[in-house]
Amino acid sequence: MSSFRAACVQLRSTGNVGRNIAVVEDLVRSAAELGADYVQTPEMTNIVQRDRALLEAAIREEKDDPAVAAFSRLAKDLGIHLHIGSLALRVGDRIANRAYVFAPDGAVLARYDKIHLFDVDLPNGESWRESAVYAGGDAAVVAELPWCRLGVAICYDVRFPQLFRAQAHAGASVLTAPAAFTRQTGEAHWHVLQRARAIENGAFMISAAQGGRHEDQRETFGHSLIVGPWGEVLAEAGGDGPEVLVADIDPAKATDARQRIPALKNERPFALPDGAARLPLRSAS
Repeated sequence: MSSFRAACVQLRSTGNVGRNIAVVEDLVRSAAELGADYVQTPEMTNIVQRDRALLEAAIREEKDDPAVAAFSRLAKDLGIHLHIGSLALRVGDRIANRAYVFAPDGAVLARYDKIHLFDVDLPNGESWRESAVYAGGDAAVVAELPWCRLGVAICYDVRFPQLFRAQAHAGASVLTAPAAFTRQTGEAHWHVLQRARAIENGAFMISAAQGGRHEDQRETFGHSLIVGPWGEVLAEAGGDGPEVLVADIDPAKATDARQRIPALKNERPFALPDGAARLPLRSAS
């Protein structure tokens, strides 16, 4: 396993798909100029729009989507692995929240539909019902990169550690949760969740984020993070607006962390009381 340079592109996406694509292209090119081999963007890279009618009017099916086409070309032009944190895409009468990993030849290396949908009522009065709009996925994804195996997840998934555990058991030494965290939940939980997923799995955690006040008046937390397998923050963006950050990733450090604290090997199945079924913590690998 060799080292590589990873970049997070932080955004403040708008309701205009074409404008967002142009911003992403400029920032990804800047990341490549900094030597990034792998570049990641946040959740909802192509559009941030709360109004469902406006959202549906702006998005397309994958085969017709301008962002999919543009980012495939961009990965090929720059010769990088480009991980688009997610795009809103039409799938029948529903919408997919779908991540893409593009290979340096522009091919789609991996697709992932967000499994865990954000249905919450927050103390400040914010209410979100992603399940009313988006069709949730049902399959975890681990992508094969030249340097490592990459666990692909999105935003709210980070609160479900069993997903990342399954990816770690499947050989992922780099995990991801590109996001559009609300400011309220981000201030409370963003850093600890990202660092926890890294520490408990002995893995790098790379999560690009949306940051700032958007046109639809939502506020996202920003603070894109790259975390090492010992829980150390290797790079962090600010809380507002577009930014590029980079860090060098040595997958051997994940191996070292897992040797120091072999939690993956020490895991054991257990039973709940009252005759409940045994729960095998180790997921299929």
